[in-house]
Amino acid sequence: MSTVAGHRRLKRCVCNSLAAILQAAAVLSALTASVTAGTLETIQARGSVACGVEDNSPGFSVSGSKGWQGIGANFCEALAAAVLGDSGAVKFVPLTQSNQYGALTAGTVDVLPASTVWTLSYEAELGIQFAGVLFHDGQGFLVRRGDAVASILEMSGATICVTAGTRAETAVTDYFKSRKMKYQLVVGQNQAEIVKAYAGGSCTIVTGDVSQLALERSRLPKPADHFLLPELASKAPIGPVVRQGDDAWFTIVRWVLMALITAEELGVNSANAEELRGSTLQDVRRLLGVNDGLGKALGLPAEWAYEAIRQTGNYGELFDRNFGSQSVFKLDRGLNQLWTKGGLMYAAPLR
Repeated sequence: MSTVAGHRRLKRCVCNSLAAILQAAAVLSALTASVTAGTLETIQARGSVACGVEDNSPGFSVSGSKGWQGIGANFCEALAAAVLGDSGAVKFVPLTQSNQYGALTAGTVDVLPASTVWTLSYEAELGIQFAGVLFHDGQGFLVRRGDAVASILEMSGATICVTAGTRAETAVTDYFKSRKMKYQLVVGQNQAEIVKAYAGGSCTIVTGDVSQLALERSRLPKPADHFLLPELASKAPIGPVVRQGDDAWFTIVRWVLMALITAEELGVNSANAEELRGSTLQDVRRLLGVNDGLGKALGLPAEWAYEAIRQTGNYGELFDRNFGSQSVFKLDRGLNQLWTKGGLMYAAPLR
C-alpha cells in the first residue's frame, strides 16, 4: 500500500509541476505578446516614431536649417510614412555612441536607423537586433589619380596613413600581410591628422571607412584628383536596430527596408508611385497596396509601402540623396547597388 501511495504522491507532484510549468509558459507568452505589440501601439498613440540619431554623422544623420538629413533620418521618415501615413511624424532624439543602446532598450527611442556596424557581439550582448542592411560601408583606400593605379594589389611597398590603435590599423596590416605585400604605416592620432598627412604627401594611401574617406575627399583642394580604390580591407554593414524581443516591430522595420529596395527593383519611385498604382503588374500592385493583404499582416494600412515610397523615395533615391550624385560624397553605388546590377542590396519577396 505504501508503494501505491508513493506512486500516487509522485504522480500528483509531477502533474502539479507540469501545471506550474504550463502556467509559467502561458504568462511568459502573454508578456511576450504584450511587448511585441507594444511598440506599434505606443507609436500610434504618440503620433510619432521616436528615432535615435547621432548628430553630426554626415551621410547618416545631421541636423541643420532644413531639419534632419541623412540616410538614417530618411529611413525613419519612411517608417513614419508607413506606420502613420506621414513622413513628418518623426521625433528625432540626438544620442551618442555611449548612450544610444541604453535609450533603445529602455524604450526612449523606437529605432536606431543607422547607428553602428552589425556584429555578433553587439547583437548578442546589448539586447538589440539588426533588421537589415541600410548601407554597406567598409574600410577602403583613397589614392591620388596621378599615381595611375587601379587596384590596391598594385601598391606593394606603399606608405599608408592610418589612425593608431584602431581596427583600421589591424585590418590594413592583416590585408597587406595576407597578400605578402610590403607596406609602411604612417600613424596619426585621429582622422583629421592622417588626412592632413596624406594631403601633405607623407603617404601614398589613406585608409578608413569608405563613407568617411569620401567626405574627406570632398574637403580636399581638388577632390577630383583623388579616388577610392575598389577593394575593401574589411566589411561594415550598417542598418536599423530595434530591441530584442520586440518581434512585431522588428518585422515592420525589416519590411519597410525591404519595400524600399523592392521599389527600386520594380522601377517604382517617389515621382511615379501614384501613377503606377494603376499598373497591371501584380508585384507592383501588391507593393503599392492595390491588392490588400500585406499591410494587414503587419498591422498596417494597405498603403503602408506606397506611402513610404511616395513620401521619401525608393532605396536608390535615398542613396543618391545622401551618398551619391546629389551629395558631397559622390560615391559610386558599389556594394550598395541592387543585386541585379552586381551589388548586395537584395529584398526578400513581398508576398
